Amino acid sequence: MAEIISSSSDTAQKQSHESGSFGDWLGLGVHTWVKAGVVLVLLYFLFSHEISKIVVQWGDPSWSHGFLIPLFSLYFLNQHRGQILEDHKRGLFKSNYIGLVLLLFVIVFYPLNIASPALQYGYFNPLSVIACLGALVLFLGGWRLVKYSWLAVLFLIFAVPLPQRYYVAITMPMRIFAANVSTALLNLFNGIEATVNGVVIDVIYKGVHLEPALNVAEACSGMRLLMAFLALGVAMAYLHYRPLWQRLVLLASTVPIAILCNVVRVTVTGFIYVLWEPKYAQGIYHDMLGMLMLPLAFFIYGGIAWFMENIFIEEESLSKPAEEIIIRKKSS
Repeated sequence: MAEIISSSSDTAQKQSHESGSFGDWLGLGVHTWVKAGVVLVLLYFLFSHEISKIVVQWGDPSWSHGFLIPLFSLYFLNQHRGQILEDHKRGLFKSNYIGLVLLLFVIVFYPLNIASPALQYGYFNPLSVIACLGALVLFLGGWRLVKYSWLAVLFLIFAVPLPQRYYVAITMPMRIFAANVSTALLNLFNGIEATVNGVVIDVIYKGVHLEPALNVAEACSGMRLLMAFLALGVAMAYLHYRPLWQRLVLLASTVPIAILCNVVRVTVTGFIYVLWEPKYAQGIYHDMLGMLMLPLAFFIYGGIAWFMENIFIEEESLSKPAEEIIIRKKSS
């Protein structure tokens, strides 16, 4: 009688990656958790004003995705729990005093940025929280811990709202672009004459000038979709193993996909306003249409990921055998 066992290196790696659970973190020991708790409390005490201000800004629909960002960061960190726990057990995490120097620099720079008239660059204040966290990781665990946690730390940048002047500077060109493309598409329809002036679209339908004119408001700039989708696009690029070039393509595609979906939103809103009922182009209906753009964006994004995974085959996967077969004989 014989038993046939099949395996492959990819399968073994996948099983190793998926084994374990969140409960495995208890293996760090009480001392490590107490130290981590004390560090986090001190971090919050130092930056409590900035953290509270960020959380309040998440109440703005443009930045409401901020509530999800810390959860994704924890998930990224949990993806490396096996390596972290093993290296911790073997005592491979060593303090790095470069991290201490960076930590002291951030702690000193933060109040100076608030008090000094020569500095006072507001966007640095919330970023100081993330910089301080990164310096702590380097100081307490060295470069080895940074290797496992750099993405989790840097991903928190997506939770920090942009300064208003930057937000306006980015949204205005996006609003103008959406207005121009939507005007061109509206003019393709028989009976519609549309002209654009900045972000305002004037429409004449069957000889009747429609009032009021369509205004591509700030909410229609696509910034909400862009920031949320850019953050989730980064997450999706790293959730599953894929070659580096595929990850770069996915990251680069987030911006044009978000802009495309915003053009679709503005154009559909325009057709609803002209051909159907103006009230369905504003208020809650307008917001619902914006929410529908997120599934559309992920559908396009997922299509690009599927295309790359199924059309392009890595040479390594072609050169190695599909599986190894081991035959063991059993005595009857």
